Amino acid sequence: MNKEYNKPNDSLIGLHKADFRRKPDWLKIKLPKGFKTSQVVGLLNEKHLHTICSSGMCPNRAECWGSGTATFMIGGNICTRNCKFCNVPTGKPLPLDPKEIEGIVDSIKQLNLKHIVITSVDRDDLADLGAAHWALMIRRLKQECPGVTMEVLIPDFQGKLELVDMIIAERPDVISHNLETVRRLTPEVRTFATYENSLKVIRHIASKGIRSKSGIMLGLGETRDEILETMDDLLSAGCEVMTIGQYLQPTKNNYPLQEYVHPDTFAEYGRIGKEKGFRHIESSPMVRSSYHAERHVH
Repeated sequence: MNKEYNKPNDSLIGLHKADFRRKPDWLKIKLPKGFKTSQVVGLLNEKHLHTICSSGMCPNRAECWGSGTATFMIGGNICTRNCKFCNVPTGKPLPLDPKEIEGIVDSIKQLNLKHIVITSVDRDDLADLGAAHWALMIRRLKQECPGVTMEVLIPDFQGKLELVDMIIAERPDVISHNLETVRRLTPEVRTFATYENSLKVIRHIASKGIRSKSGIMLGLGETRDEILETMDDLLSAGCEVMTIGQYLQPTKNNYPLQEYVHPDTFAEYGRIGKEKGFRHIESSPMVRSSYHAERHVH
């Protein structure tokens, strides 16, 4: 864990105080359109479902949908928290939709998906913070779609491990919970969540014998040493899979982008992560939490 690594060439570190509206060439992509993309969007609209792929403006959504993977967001599309990096609407959520779970199950069958990721908004307004809804979602998917592998990207449940245990009891293939950023920046970037609470959740998941996963964004003002420290913290907690991607500031009202990190620097962090001991690590500007998620099951 204490192995020294050479610092990447300073010219590759990035463009400091970057204008979020002016992306570098490596971030300029044309979103592909096709039958699968139209099919997914049509079903989502028909069944009034939500995906973080769309809400989070993920640049990889067409690739994932085309390969038989999709990420569904449960609990509605209004979050009780107001994390500064996030584009999901915040406010007072509507009551849980009793049709949501069956709508997702039906969509998975119609789209013939091979792997799914389930995530959710935070539901701090509910007595159990949404844990029972989560557990029912996983249970129904395992009953109705037995050949489909599953990752669940869960909130911190305020660090209440008895609620995390409700998710663990349903035994999804992978349980993910994102740190989002380094320790120092957490109070500025995340609302209500703490770095230590998130590590506690990840450590608890790993202790139960389920593959644990987490991710961070770069470009928020973190340092190289802080990134390596975060890797070590995750490994010490038993985390096996890590994702590292570029923070893309959604609007002028979100946390200000500090840097566009060069792809070569991401590649270097990927190599370091593998050497440190992660089973899987995805590290490039376009990586998001569920990118190549189907590979992380094995």
